[in-house]
Amino acid sequence: MFSKLFQVWKTPDLRKNVIFVLAMLVVFRLAAHIPIPGVDPENLRQFFASNQILGLLNVFSGGTMESFSVVALGVSPYITASIIFQLLAMIIPRLEEMQKEGQAGQERINQYTRMATVPLAFLQAYGMIALLRQAPRPVLGDLDAFGIATILTIMTAGTVFLMWIGELISEKKIGNGISLLIFAGIIAGLPSTVQQALVSFDPSQVLTWAAFAAIALVTIAGVVVISEGQRNVPVIYAKRMRGTRLSGGAETFLPLRVNMAGVIPIIFAISIILFPPMIAQFFIQAKTEAVARFAQATIAFFQDQTIYGILYFLMVMGFTYFYTAVIFHPEQVAENLQKQGGFIPGIRPGRPTAEHLMRTLNRITPAAAIFLAVIAVLPLVAQNVTGSQTLAIGGTSLLIVVSVVIETVNQ
Repeated sequence: MFSKLFQVWKTPDLRKNVIFVLAMLVVFRLAAHIPIPGVDPENLRQFFASNQILGLLNVFSGGTMESFSVVALGVSPYITASIIFQLLAMIIPRLEEMQKEGQAGQERINQYTRMATVPLAFLQAYGMIALLRQAPRPVLGDLDAFGIATILTIMTAGTVFLMWIGELISEKKIGNGISLLIFAGIIAGLPSTVQQALVSFDPSQVLTWAAFAAIALVTIAGVVVISEGQRNVPVIYAKRMRGTRLSGGAETFLPLRVNMAGVIPIIFAISIILFPPMIAQFFIQAKTEAVARFAQATIAFFQDQTIYGILYFLMVMGFTYFYTAVIFHPEQVAENLQKQGGFIPGIRPGRPTAEHLMRTLNRITPAAAIFLAVIAVLPLVAQNVTGSQTLAIGGTSLLIVVSVVIETVNQ
């Protein structure tokens, strides 16, 4: 491994790209420590510690929500905009045509995504301010209209700034920029987590620590296997006459990844689970008693660890199937194979090929769905079994970190 790193460092262009990416990540972490004026950091930290769903969102923001910095929203509005356009491409023919236009069409969709990020960031910032106003202890001071507008502008500008940094990193071909920003946020919180674990260390819990270490290693191994796992469908290309030369006849394979959806199903599930209690927060102080009771009952329902874990598990599984269907189109793959003179041995071109690919995908997707669902609820299970909050394994965080490392190494 060290010889590989030394070889990378000896390549001038690659060395410059690595240094540039590291510098951008340092800029991101510096921005994450610039707080928005008028925020009580201690009350904010306690509010996040008491709400596990907000803690999960804090992971995807790169750890910036907990400090309410100028980049508190992280890149989540950009991720939301990307997901929206991926879904719209399924129902809007014009966007579907753009996806088929190659690099030029993708650039136009990326431009629309950037434009949609701004209003989404503005709305999310307003929602976050409204949520913080419902905290048991005051997090924000008395804000007038100008103060709210100032915070909204700062937070929106922070998201656009991170989106720009992410695209600069992606241009260097050293991994995906947005993923690396989230990765940097997770890694930045590791020292404080280790420090808390050491401070609360009890010699009688050595076996518990060993169990957590073993579970972490097994989880990392599982993430690597699922992330790299793929089913190779054999493909043969027929020989063709091009002028006076005979070409083609190659035997290759079509790789179908076990986990095509990545961490998107977890993001979807978090968004759906977060929405009802977040809306209910606004009606706790309602003057109508029935509305207030219903809001409190909704919050209590989603705070039940058993109910929350079951819903989370089922939603992650469902969204894994859903998002896999969104990004993989067997009819289009079968059509492209037929145009290029390729076919699967024993399968007729066209619709039979599409049906064969769909059957194959349906056999490997359950493994990814169950794996992602287990990873998502792993912290809840660990906390309930051991009763330890400090050593809870963030399965989602491990999934993101390992996936980003694998992608970066491959690039």
